[in-house]
Amino acid sequence: MSALLYYLLLPLIYLVSWSPFWLLYAISSGVYGLMFHVIGYRKKVVKENLRNAFPDKTETEISAITKKYYKYLCDLIFETLKTVTWNERDVHKRVKMHDVELMDKLYEQGRSIVIVMGHLGNWEWAGPGFSLNYKHQLYVVYQPLSNKYFERIFSGSRTKFNTKIVPRKDTLRSMISNKKTISATALIADQAPTPVKTAVWMDFLNQDTPVFNGPEKIAKMLDYAVVYMDVQRVKRGYYEVVPTLLFDEPKESDENEITTAFNKKLEEGIKERPETWLWSHRRWKHKRPVN
Repeated sequence: MSALLYYLLLPLIYLVSWSPFWLLYAISSGVYGLMFHVIGYRKKVVKENLRNAFPDKTETEISAITKKYYKYLCDLIFETLKTVTWNERDVHKRVKMHDVELMDKLYEQGRSIVIVMGHLGNWEWAGPGFSLNYKHQLYVVYQPLSNKYFERIFSGSRTKFNTKIVPRKDTLRSMISNKKTISATALIADQAPTPVKTAVWMDFLNQDTPVFNGPEKIAKMLDYAVVYMDVQRVKRGYYEVVPTLLFDEPKESDENEITTAFNKKLEEGIKERPETWLWSHRRWKHKRPVN
């Protein structure tokens, strides 16, 4: 069944991916109308998350963000399909990487880094932008798709520009084995961690929230600098990625200081650009365990 689904959808994937950007976004707008007005995909979840995150906003404001979110979500889906066939010219035109001097300095110092980021903006486009503009060897930690056929095609798109990908379960083992390489390991750490009992709890978007502390543990263990990557959408189809050096000497930080700093930076970005974060996942489905 997985093979049949793959071969049925493969021509459509390539047809969409080969489409010029103006047509890609026209299709996205059409799908938005279907997803938002007809299907109503997870609309209840999105609005509940937004109300809890922004209690001071009116229902009119919540509805406006919801509509913008679904428009962006459709763009994100089709932009991800575009990566199957796009080229270096597309990347350089549409993804601007900031502070090359900062990244070059870390590289010249022989400093490997842990990149912390969230599902804010187009993280899929940030990877090629990084690999084509910075000197560090980029390793992206990801969750493999259950369908091995789709996994193959999207793994190919993610590694097209010399980016390497690492299954989440192999993160630490991969980083230790590549210790001699001046690397940047990207960890997207803004979903609900499991098991919850090992999570760090903090106030995030006005809610008691479990957060990952794995990036902090890894950075301290390997003594890698911690860099936050903020992916900002400038306009439809164009992004800027801004790195911020959070901790140059992670071993000198207090417990959970790195985790807290990352989540505060992410929270700032979400408040500035709420429509570009993934509101349709159940971020707050867990409650803090009672000791």
